[in-house]
Amino acid sequence: MRAAVFHETGRPLSIENVPDPRPAPDQVIIEVARSGICGSDLHVTEYGAAPDGTILGHEFAGTIAEVGAAVRSDWKVGERVTALPITSCQQCEACTGGLPGLCPQNIFTGTTLLVQGAYAQYVASRAGMLQRLPAGVPFAQGAMVEPLAVSHHAVEMAALRPGASVLVIGAGPIGAGVVLFARLAGARHIVVSERFAARRERALALGATAVIDPSAEDVAGRFAAHAGCRPQVVFECVGNPGLLRHAVEVAGIRARIVVAGVCLLDDTFNPLTGLLKEVTIQFSQCYTEHNFAAVIDAMACGEAKPEPMHTGTVGFAELPAVFESLRAASPHCKVLIDPDR
Repeated sequence: MRAAVFHETGRPLSIENVPDPRPAPDQVIIEVARSGICGSDLHVTEYGAAPDGTILGHEFAGTIAEVGAAVRSDWKVGERVTALPITSCQQCEACTGGLPGLCPQNIFTGTTLLVQGAYAQYVASRAGMLQRLPAGVPFAQGAMVEPLAVSHHAVEMAALRPGASVLVIGAGPIGAGVVLFARLAGARHIVVSERFAARRERALALGATAVIDPSAEDVAGRFAAHAGCRPQVVFECVGNPGLLRHAVEVAGIRARIVVAGVCLLDDTFNPLTGLLKEVTIQFSQCYTEHNFAAVIDAMACGEAKPEPMHTGTVGFAELPAVFESLRAASPHCKVLIDPDR
């Protein structure tokens, strides 16, 4: 099969012919119809976390092409699916509690040679992680279920009440998804702080009630002018150092801060600032099968319409250059890969 292979930091992805994956007894092989480029794919290739020969890609949708010998009989070749891209131990407290993303031994698809990813024509997945895609959910949406499940989980962790006033910091894929699901959860005011004009416009299309350019405007003042109060819920969806401190500073009395952005560097804030407001800080990592299913259901019934997030589709020929271009600050939200393009 053809695949985009990572070899070393500073070198573009290489389009190569590699052996087709073979299913373990508990796996299926999926013929990839669409896969998504994620910021974490860029991070693992920048910081040396991905070994030479890794096929990236953990956001994908396609059809079952082959079924492992031990897979239960209700999974059939030809079914349209996506999957949680997690291989976990299935025995620890997290796994038995339905939280495979928190398993200390979990392996995310496309981050190691052990579980290759979906920047390819075929990808292997544990059958237990599969989720069916209804006929009304196109593959382009199916490949966005994974990042949208991250957003859905973050909104769920916020325990957001109808009528809430919400600040979303960052309108990349996760922040954009948070806007969508905060709206569906009944938030009254959804204000997005985002530097890029294109992303601000996209946030409005997804349901934001106001947008702020933090490079030119006072976030706290603009939020109060729009909502008439300080934020009751703050979502930090960027992951840059300094933004957790910023979230604590702008949050209202007894506000809840949900940290969904992945910051790989140390960060600091003054605890007294949060203490004097009794702020709650809640970290949100990954998702559950419930989040995947809820996103698919919302797509199928037309409640969740993520099309504004889809900002481009590339084939293998274009992928290496486009992947490298996304390392710089970009107005893009979600670029998908079509292996047949």
